Amino acid sequence: EVQLVESGGGLVQAGGSLRLSCAASGFTFDDYAIGWFRQAPGKEREGVSCIGTSDGSIAYADSVKGRFTISSDNAKNTVYLQMNSLKPEDTAVYYCATLPYCPRDHRGSYYFGVDFGSWGQGTQVTVSS
Repeated sequence: EVQLVESGGGLVQAGGSLRLSCAASGFTFDDYAIGWFRQAPGKEREGVSCIGTSDGSIAYADSVKGRFTISSDNAKNTVYLQMNSLKPEDTAVYYCATLPYCPRDHRGSYYFGVDFGSWGQGTQVTVSS
């Protein structure tokens, strides 16, 4: 059974940092890319970042470029999302999910148009102003 478990969310002041983790099990980790997306109340889902666990490809949404860093520890079947310089508009539930690859648009930004396979229960990130 495919399982993705997010952790690391919490309450932080604007300008602060958090590191999210996505622990994967039940599948061959490097057969898939892992993506992060977020959803705030009353808003649509927004793609955040993705990483190809076998080829190391990486992409970020424009809204988080320069502030967030995605990484993968294949030995631990875990993907991390380091979030720095957090803003109130980053407040959302963050989910990790499997992807067939890490999709990018013509500018190299994360293309949030490829369907996810499985995703976890999410972790809440709240940034106070």
